[in-house]
Amino acid sequence: MKIDPVCKMEVKEAEALTATCNGTVYYFCSHGCRDKFLKEHPEGQRRYDLIIIGGGPAGLTAAVYASTMKLDAFVITSNLGGQALDSSNIENYMGYDFITGPELIDKFKGQLLYSHYVDHLINTVIAVEKSDDGFTVTTPDRRSYSATTILVATGMARRRLNVPGEEEFQRKGVLYGNIQDYSFVQGEDVAVIGGGNSALQIVENLHPLVGKIHLISDEKLSADPKIVDRVRQFGDLHIYENAAVLGFTGRGSLSGVTVHTEGGERLSIPIKGVFIAIGFHPNSSVVANLVDLNERREIVIKPDCATSRAGIFAAGDVTNAFGKRIVIASAEGAKAALAARRFILNINKKEQHEHEPGARV
Repeated sequence: MKIDPVCKMEVKEAEALTATCNGTVYYFCSHGCRDKFLKEHPEGQRRYDLIIIGGGPAGLTAAVYASTMKLDAFVITSNLGGQALDSSNIENYMGYDFITGPELIDKFKGQLLYSHYVDHLINTVIAVEKSDDGFTVTTPDRRSYSATTILVATGMARRRLNVPGEEEFQRKGVLYGNIQDYSFVQGEDVAVIGGGNSALQIVENLHPLVGKIHLISDEKLSADPKIVDRVRQFGDLHIYENAAVLGFTGRGSLSGVTVHTEGGERLSIPIKGVFIAIGFHPNSSVVANLVDLNERREIVIKPDCATSRAGIFAAGDVTNAFGKRIVIASAEGAKAALAARRFILNINKKEQHEHEPGARV
């Protein structure tokens, strides 16, 4: 694998586009990144119409819409795909009765990189600050990027149980539902913590691969009834509702989970792996000092995805928009890009009016 010098994405050497400068071969994910590299403009000096922070369904859809509207946009994200990459079963996304998260994100990436190229950088954002004529975004390497508008599409991060053994056995049996983790527990007894759609989807995925599955939820199962009905048919599934996880045990690697059941019993259940799927918390901290948050620390948005700070928009799971679904996040991303364009057009009209002969200043 090679690293694209523009966006920092890993690219396969055999599939990458190349350019040779001063005897060194550089590898690129797309024509857009190669063209940008060959222009040799100073990185960090360019000003964009829109900087999109986050590369999940909301951010990627916003980027494609920004491209179609001829906005000069820039995506900064730690990965292309976000939480959707962990979804092995996406049902009824328009155009598909069934598609996996990685498959859907591959199609999104194809649009971003080839059909509607948008400048992008694989990195994180540590600060967003207001400037005289827009905003400045800073990455951990202290590079700064300027834009008239900002779109926050940073999604959510997985919640943790915060019980004894959870940190000790990270990647040693304590897992969080990534598809690639399933092979680690093949043929073993496992536990799944949670009662929502994500937890039960993990149960469905694991069922043909593992031994016994212990589904532990601190409330009644809250997943869609259709999914609940399906998993209740599994013969090797043991369900504990209104139960509390007290901790994890093992020597070197995970070997058990301790549970306090609804009936008051304390159980020690032998397992080799546990998948924790108890929900998410919004990644809103980067703009927490600039925009209004609700009690769940979601970014509060208006119907057009505008926040309380003029010029900052937000879309997807990081916001208080109803429904945490990939299809909803995608739609909100498109809406936010449209709103950002309208905001920029209004600024341009105002500036043009102020510079007209006879205009009051």
